[in-house]
Amino acid sequence: MKINVATSSWIAGLMGLVFLTSLDWSSMCHPTPEAKAIEEKIHQVSIAKQEEQFASKPDIIAEFIPDKEYSELTWQLLSDVDFRDVFLDELQAYYWKPTFGKDVQNAEGNDFYITGYVIPVDIDEDFYVLSRFPFANCFFCGGAGPETVVDLQFPNGAPREYVTDERLTFAGTLKLNADDIYQMNYIIKEAHEYTP
Repeated sequence: MKINVATSSWIAGLMGLVFLTSLDWSSMCHPTPEAKAIEEKIHQVSIAKQEEQFASKPDIIAEFIPDKEYSELTWQLLSDVDFRDVFLDELQAYYWKPTFGKDVQNAEGNDFYITGYVIPVDIDEDFYVLSRFPFANCFFCGGAGPETVVDLQFPNGAPREYVTDERLTFAGTLKLNADDIYQMNYIIKEAHEYTP
């Protein structure tokens, strides 16, 4: 007896369908007790390895376990400042001395997060600034005032090399600076990348 190709493919398809329907699919949605036990064991080993890693490197814990609540620091709040020209004998030049408004003064020492554009001022010295505006329009290009930049001071140096105009959010403690001309007027101490 001759079986043509169409008939044989139909028979093969029917046999495949019978095979699929005979499988016990309930184990996919309702794992067996053995599968659950294996999954639990894998989970326990994973937790033990994490605890071992944290024990050997306690500083890692700070990266994974947030211990502070951060409020948003807006660029609008940082604009609560006035500047006046002051002549410095040591530099034989004028600089803008800030007088911070009450809202900014009240914010000093608090924990905040702020979003802006990263500007690497000196990568070798870990001197990074966060700007309200991209580099082309920022304070360093004369496109904005000193109230639009924040000095990022990392606790152990920058965790990586940031590139110009990366838009990121950082968290830390706000410090005001009215006297040290070699730092920005606004400083985020203990700065680290943050996801609100």
